[in-house]
Amino acid sequence: MNAEQIVGFHPLPPHPCGNSLAAEDQKTEHDVPHRLLKNDPHKQDELIAAMTRWIVKHHVSPENVERDRKRREALARQGLHDPTQRLPHNASTQKGNWAEILLAEYVAASCNAQLPVYRLRYNPNVDQSMKGDDVLAFDLNSDPVRVLVGEAKFRSTSTKVVVGELIDALEKSHLGSVPASLQFVADRLFDSGQDELGAKVAECNTLFAQNRLQLDYVGLLVSNRHAHAHVSSAAQSNVQRLAVMSLALPAPEGVVADCYAKAAVLV
Repeated sequence: MNAEQIVGFHPLPPHPCGNSLAAEDQKTEHDVPHRLLKNDPHKQDELIAAMTRWIVKHHVSPENVERDRKRREALARQGLHDPTQRLPHNASTQKGNWAEILLAEYVAASCNAQLPVYRLRYNPNVDQSMKGDDVLAFDLNSDPVRVLVGEAKFRSTSTKVVVGELIDALEKSHLGSVPASLQFVADRLFDSGQDELGAKVAECNTLFAQNRLQLDYVGLLVSNRHAHAHVSSAAQSNVQRLAVMSLALPAPEGVVADCYAKAAVLV
């Protein structure tokens, strides 16, 4: 297997990942497919702008954005402050969510897959990380039906330890057979009245039992300039359809903080 067979083609412009990131496919020292994502410092503003939009989209529905706007205006006329919090203030949660959102948007574009539910919208405590699979993306029209299971890690300083944690999480999901969050996605679709799509997602349980479901596993490490080297030397797994991506940013914490500061103005 190579990275392209699992992750698909690197998105082309005008997709933001195609505009601001370059990709190079390799194998790690232990023969795991590895896609290196290289940030273009001259186009980092474009990546920040895209991530700002995606942060809002993944955390808050358009309907809630509009409802919040009207409520804030009504409270402001009374001299009152709206305490509603839609985005995390906790820096660790922001960083984890940032990596998760980037991975979700990347695989949706590279694999022509659907993100039927933005799971962060359903987090009862926005300052805590959600349980379950970081990313579930679906290609329901492929034969066999395909589900991409994603795990994302953000570290200000890269280490081999976090690479091991990333692989362990993906292997744990693989050993658990059906993705843990699959029924969560189906239930949210049914709750929102998208019964046809919900039924297709729920049917993945049956397809798995019939050995007719393709599960692919993708990890993403976002960190400093050592991210590529640590993934290359430390990533190893016996899971056949598993690939890892790494993104090195010159000041990763600053990028995340900038994105969330800009997103807070939009919600």
